[in-house]
Amino acid sequence: MTKQSIFGRISTLMKANINSLIDSAEDPQKMIDQLVRDYTNNVADAEAAIAETIGNLRLLERDHEEDVQSATNWGNKALAASRKADELRTAGETADADKFDSLAKIALQRQISAEREATGAEPTIASQTEIVDKLKSGLNGMKDKLGELKNKRSELLARAKVAEAQTKVQDAVGSINVLDPTSELGRFEDKVRRQEALAQGKVELAASSLDAQFESLEDLGELTEVEARLAELKSGSSQPQSQIES
Repeated sequence: MTKQSIFGRISTLMKANINSLIDSAEDPQKMIDQLVRDYTNNVADAEAAIAETIGNLRLLERDHEEDVQSATNWGNKALAASRKADELRTAGETADADKFDSLAKIALQRQISAEREATGAEPTIASQTEIVDKLKSGLNGMKDKLGELKNKRSELLARAKVAEAQTKVQDAVGSINVLDPTSELGRFEDKVRRQEALAQGKVELAASSLDAQFESLEDLGELTEVEARLAELKSGSSQPQSQIES
């Protein structure tokens, strides 16, 4: 994955409006689950690509350090050879002095070459360092977005559960309507009312029967008095007279 493709993917994901995507989805839960999977995969891909980019930068930095160290070492060798040549020349050993001056020149050439290598790598290292910093920042932004997505998913699932529970409660309440005679409660109330009416009828019937018994007792008493008077008439011991005094 090139740096350009990494930047493009990070930029696209960072600009994504999560709320808008969720609101426009037919099934928000499926949409957010897919987004979480996509973001997780993209974060993993970006991490791998950025790790490779960082690795390349560290190689450039090590090469630069080696070039700087090499330039220093060749500089030290050139200095040592030049001093040796001066000592030999002072001692009158011109031929040997010239040989060490030649070595000093070779060392200086190597030093210059190493310095050029080091200097040439510095802009690339600076550029790569800037790129890596941007990639790291973008990756952190992607991870923040992923965390936001996961929080949204948790929130959405919680809201869905609450809505489901509320729906079940409303369905349960709606199925028990005390004003609906066809409901179980209405039928039970009607049964109770019939039982109450039956009990009241039995009470009234019992009361009516008791009144009839008392009336029969009164009739029986009247008949007994009539029989007694008839017996008195037959025995001649009593004259007919009105029981009601005028």
